[in-house]
Amino acid sequence: MLERFLHYLQFEKRFSPYTVISYKTDLEQFSEYLSHQYGFHEISDASHMMIRSWFVQLMENRITARSVNRKKATLNTFFKFLYKHGLLTENPMNKVLSPKTSKRLPAFVEEDKMKKLLDENFPEPENDFVKTRDLLIVEMLYETGMRLSELVNLKESDVNTYNMTLKVLGKRSKERIIPYNKRVQLLIKNYLDIKRKNFQTDGDYFFITAKGKKVYQKLVYRVVIYYLSTITSQDKKSPHVLRHTFATHMLNHGADLNSIKELLGHANLSATQVYTHNTIEKLKTVYKQAHPKA
Repeated sequence: MLERFLHYLQFEKRFSPYTVISYKTDLEQFSEYLSHQYGFHEISDASHMMIRSWFVQLMENRITARSVNRKKATLNTFFKFLYKHGLLTENPMNKVLSPKTSKRLPAFVEEDKMKKLLDENFPEPENDFVKTRDLLIVEMLYETGMRLSELVNLKESDVNTYNMTLKVLGKRSKERIIPYNKRVQLLIKNYLDIKRKNFQTDGDYFFITAKGKKVYQKLVYRVVIYYLSTITSQDKKSPHVLRHTFATHMLNHGADLNSIKELLGHANLSATQVYTHNTIEKLKTVYKQAHPKA
């Protein structure tokens, strides 16, 4: 049953491989708990009380409420799948409440710091492939708001230098078009010139390593952490922080939420609304400038 469910996630729901692995891990952990605690491992036979007891044990083991809720989402999807296919007459998750979580606001880098980083490092045309690639990675993540997985899987054919747009494949294989600016255009031209001059690549992937292979996520992480460390001491430094920074700065400069939603590839507007908190200081400034009694 588990393999059938994972096949459904991968080929019908079109979840990413990382999400499928995450679901598989959650279900295997719950199966082990049932075996140890109740003497059986068939998840489909679990009651709502058994599910609740697993969540309690997780919380007692200091697993965060956020992580427990992610596991709850896995069980929700699994039991809905069983119910939909007539393998259950009742969904036990209907009687399971979610642990309360504190609201975690997205981390971002201040605009003046990003400007300093990009302006000070913007290169003259040169033949240093790694430096040119790394700066383009940082610029592209910040200027487009794309996800790490989208950047790693970007292909040369996805980059339209005539229209100055990128075609990315987002979650659930949903394509979207993202525009980019002249600054990124110059970096792309310089990068491609060096790449085509010096490398015989093993495919059409846009970003490659110094050995001509497709870049990998840890490499991108290292690049982003290195450059962000030169301008900020905040704990969170990652490609996703640059995505948050893109959305926050866009909102601060008057972009509407729906436009940001489309650029980010969010399925629902609620996912985009988390960025509005970062504009409060901006709103305070506008209020003080515009209101006669402020």
